[in-house]
Amino acid sequence: MIELALSEAELEAHREHIVEFVRASVDDAGVERAVLGLSGGIDSTLVANLAVEALGSENVHGLVMPGAVSREENMSDAEWVAQGLDVPYDVFEINPVVDQFLDAYPEAEGDTVAVGNARARTRAVLNYLVANHEDALVLGTGNRTEALVGYFTKYGDGAVDCHPIGNLYKQQVRQLAKHVGVPAELAEKEPTAGLWAGQTDEEELGIDYDTLDAILALHVDGPLSVTATARQVDGASEDDVRRVREMYERSEHKRAVPPSPERLD
Repeated sequence: MIELALSEAELEAHREHIVEFVRASVDDAGVERAVLGLSGGIDSTLVANLAVEALGSENVHGLVMPGAVSREENMSDAEWVAQGLDVPYDVFEINPVVDQFLDAYPEAEGDTVAVGNARARTRAVLNYLVANHEDALVLGTGNRTEALVGYFTKYGDGAVDCHPIGNLYKQQVRQLAKHVGVPAELAEKEPTAGLWAGQTDEEELGIDYDTLDAILALHVDGPLSVTATARQVDGASEDDVRRVREMYERSEHKRAVPPSPERLD
C-alpha cells in the first residue's frame, strides 16, 4: 500500500501552517472567536486542538449535536475532547428540528439519504446561529480525501467559513493528530458521518481510506494513469481507480460556487 507518510519535520510544519491559517482567518474576518461542531471523530478533534493553539481555549466554542442515529460513545468522546481542551461547549439535540422538517414534508420519511443530509444541514444551521450570535467564524472539519470524492453534505458539513485540514488526506489527519497529542483511541477510531444508523464512512464509500488516499494522490492529484495506479496500489483494481475518478468528477459541483449563466455582453 502507498503510504502518504509525513516526517516529523513535515508534521510540525503542517501544525504551524494550520495554526497560523486559523489565526489569520479569524483576524481577516475581524472577529476573535471560532465555532465548530465536535463529533468525537478524528477530524473535528484535530481541528479543535489546532484551533485552541491558535486562539486559546476561551475563544473556541464546541457544539456537540447528537441525533437519533448518533452513537453514544461518539457523543461521549466529543464531550471528552471539549473537556480535555477546556473548551466551552454546548450539547444541542437535533432530533426536534429534524422532526419538524419531516412533519412539514412527511414524504421524505424513510428516505435515508435525504433525512441524513437534513441532519447535517441542521447542524450547519446551529453552527451559524451560534457563530452569528457570538461574532465568530465557523471552522470546517473536512479533509482533502472527503472533499475530492464529494463525501460531505452540500450546505451541511460543507457549509463553513474555512477548512483548516482541507489539504490533508485522511492518513495525514491521523498522523498529525498523533503528532499533536490526540489519544490513539481517537486517532484510530472508525470514521462515521453519523447520518443514519450503523453508517460508517468506508462501508458507504465502498473502499478503505488508505486505498482511497493512495488512488487520489497518484491518479487524481498525481500524474499516473488508471493502469499504473492500480499497479502501484496493493489490492486496488483498475475498476477501483475508475470508480474513484468518477466520484471525483461527479462531485465537482460540491467544490464550486453555484453556477450562474454567463453574462450577456
